[in-house]
Amino acid sequence: MNHAIRLIVAGIMLMAALSEGLAQANYPTRPIRIIVPTAPAGPPDVTTRLTAQELSKRWGRPVVVENRPGAGTIIGAEIVAQAPADGYTLLMSPGTLATNPATYKKLPYDALRDFAPITQTHLVSNVFVVHPSIPARSVKEFIALAKARPGDILYASAGYGTNPHLTIELFASMAQVRLTHVPYKGGLPGVTDLLAGRVVMMVSSAMGLILPHVRAGKLRALGVSSAKRSKALPDLPSMAETVPGFEAVQWAAFMAPTGTPAEIIDRLHKEIVSILRLPEIRDRLAADNIEVVGSTPAELAAYLRAETVKWAKVAKLAGIEPQ
Repeated sequence: MNHAIRLIVAGIMLMAALSEGLAQANYPTRPIRIIVPTAPAGPPDVTTRLTAQELSKRWGRPVVVENRPGAGTIIGAEIVAQAPADGYTLLMSPGTLATNPATYKKLPYDALRDFAPITQTHLVSNVFVVHPSIPARSVKEFIALAKARPGDILYASAGYGTNPHLTIELFASMAQVRLTHVPYKGGLPGVTDLLAGRVVMMVSSAMGLILPHVRAGKLRALGVSSAKRSKALPDLPSMAETVPGFEAVQWAAFMAPTGTPAEIIDRLHKEIVSILRLPEIRDRLAADNIEVVGSTPAELAAYLRAETVKWAKVAKLAGIEPQ
């Protein structure tokens, strides 16, 4: 009797394994949902929608993009961390996956443990801009001015612990200057006060918002935060040309819940990277200062670990207390 039961159980397990293998081989067999934990229209959302449209065409299955912003992208990330690891719920995560551990006391997920990397899709450079009342016309001159006036220069950010805040704190630590932070609830109020001269410096990736004021002479651009010059602004130097090793970009990546079968991760990776490298997709993103990356899962995993360590150090040096 026991032998018969064991045979039945073994048969059931074999059938389940065969069924799971078949499901993976035929993936996808139903709609896929991609959670974007930011508001519509930003780089992660734009990149996701372009990718989703092409995936849907290729696979003949709906690929639905769902914006779930809130709590510094934590809400959307938690949804995916708790979803079944079957490839049908994915996350388009911005770089907050690496910075949130340094700025939040408690997270409902572990970024390095609860997500399976697929590919880093893109990066976006920040532009360093100053009010015309600042006499500096280069990064070198700005550093000299900041050293002569420690703590006097007020800079705006889109909020405490945001990428612009951390970017300037990294710059300040590497350039060995002291600047004073003025946080705002979003980038637009900061730009408004920058134009009015109530603050005199900020960084922003919102080219459509910043560049018209630069061209009109109402703001002065000093450099970009990427390691190399931005393809969208080739005449503007990178900050690294003056501060060697400096790099602070906004980036995003596709992730899946940990435990998602390797075969599904591999297929997603190959398809998404193939889409990102299409000339029409690459050119469309470049028009918004979005530079395509298309890394491997292993490269993304290493990048996420390095970014997590990097921003934890920056937050500690800047005295940023987790909220």
